[in-house]
Amino acid sequence: MNKGMMGARMTGDPDRDFAAMMIPHHQGAVDMARAELTYGKDPVLRRLAQEIAVTQQQEIEVMRRHIATLPPATSAPRPGAPTSPQDSGPGGTATGPTAAVSGEDRVYTSDQTSNTVSVINPATNKLLGVIRLGDTVPGALSPLYKGQLLVHGMGFSRDLRTLAVVSIASNSVTLIDTATNKVKGVVYIGRSPHEAFFTPDGKEVWATVRGQNYVSVIDPVQMREKRRVTTANGPGMVLFHPSAPYAYVPSSFTPQVNVVDTRTYQVIARVPQASPFSPNLSVSRDGKEVWFTLKDSGKTQVMSAEPPFRILTTVNTGPITNHVTLVDNVNGKFAYVSVGGENNVKVYQRNGANPKQIATIPVGNLPHGVWGSGDGTRVYVGLENQDAVTAIDTLTNKIISTIPVGQQPMALTYVPRAVPPGEGTDNLQPLGSAAKADHLTMIAPPGGQQAHATVSVNAMGALDTLEIAASGLSPGKTYTLWLVTSRTPPFGHKQQLATFTTNIAGAQIAQAIGPLREALTPSNASRDQQRYLLVTPADSDTPVLIQDGSVH
Repeated sequence: MNKGMMGARMTGDPDRDFAAMMIPHHQGAVDMARAELTYGKDPVLRRLAQEIAVTQQQEIEVMRRHIATLPPATSAPRPGAPTSPQDSGPGGTATGPTAAVSGEDRVYTSDQTSNTVSVINPATNKLLGVIRLGDTVPGALSPLYKGQLLVHGMGFSRDLRTLAVVSIASNSVTLIDTATNKVKGVVYIGRSPHEAFFTPDGKEVWATVRGQNYVSVIDPVQMREKRRVTTANGPGMVLFHPSAPYAYVPSSFTPQVNVVDTRTYQVIARVPQASPFSPNLSVSRDGKEVWFTLKDSGKTQVMSAEPPFRILTTVNTGPITNHVTLVDNVNGKFAYVSVGGENNVKVYQRNGANPKQIATIPVGNLPHGVWGSGDGTRVYVGLENQDAVTAIDTLTNKIISTIPVGQQPMALTYVPRAVPPGEGTDNLQPLGSAAKADHLTMIAPPGGQQAHATVSVNAMGALDTLEIAASGLSPGKTYTLWLVTSRTPPFGHKQQLATFTTNIAGAQIAQAIGPLREALTPSNASRDQQRYLLVTPADSDTPVLIQDGSVH
């Protein structure tokens, strides 16, 4: 509490400075009240703590909202003082305080194959353990199965105390207490939800129901869906403006971003996307820009976040463009984009309609989720086909650590001050069988086109799941993935694993299930049992991708 009050930006305006000091004061009281409710026994004090937690959180929101209505501050913050929490908006990395990296911060990943949430301490860049939300296949396919399936999306509350984790195949949003790593409840919604995030006031969770045409609005206290916001078909993600009543919802099936008025729940603008498949977006702290990715066409578009809502520019980022995060630090304003088909993160200096690429950072196999620290000095990247997270120092754009996590991390978030002082390891479990995985690469044969692929093979008990991410192929063409007995023509016995059709950028991700690790991993197979991966056009035996033989 004292640190937050001392760090508040003083302007000389009594109204603004009163609120700037009282917000961290009240937040400290709320945090202490929650500790009493978690550990205290005295019924009188517990009742008082409950009242404090409710009333002072409401007062915090009143002060935050009123600050937004005051005239702009004219004086600069004290030298070296951190930006105060109320200056942090709720979009992208604008969520949460702009505080230095701390052991109270957490990095979370949604691990789709192991159905876990991995928890990392960014102060040490160590995996603390996983929150197990479900089982792996084939147990997860039982008619008696009760856990979550295809854990994928993730958001968090403005008070930094609750995660909202979306599971695609179980049509659910799981709410998790960040301090205890305990599941608070599960809300079941429509078909194939994808991402979720809390509204700025913390009173609602908006979850995009990508398999249908609406956003599910959830009451996180009552643990129920309270209404639906109709959007273009296939809403992919939702984030909010830092201070204005706007929610941004790109689509995965319709080339259109919807802007929703959060007061009326009505779509007030429809902005064309360059292609239909947008899985992710980020909103700048100053509320001026929205960046959203287009996975199918390998582009990223920049949109004005305020009226008139319009596309400012389109950037060709690369095949399988996954996620984007916007970062502000002492070096300037930047966008970090994960490009899965090139195994890198591209860094752009933001300048409205004229962003400039300043760096390309090789990070590992199939980068997916990406999020920045509160102070903008770090970016964390989930590596889908490497079962790991890479930490990047944004002041140097150098990798500082790679951390093993659960199987196939998808969404990733960085939550500043997510836990109170202490280890914060309650109710976490070790990786266990989720650590059993192999990672392969495939290359084009001599004289072939410049295609390549990464492959992950993850243990799921009696079976394994294989995922291939291929790029550099012909757009709109169908290919077959084979399991073969020889790496050289005619490749021996061939067993078909999957077929896939590339998108307009010549890339695609495909999956297969079977007893594959033992066949593909040399350490577990004798020489005559060794198998390899091969990709050919569906109508031809000509190889376009061959496993390069290495396993890591």
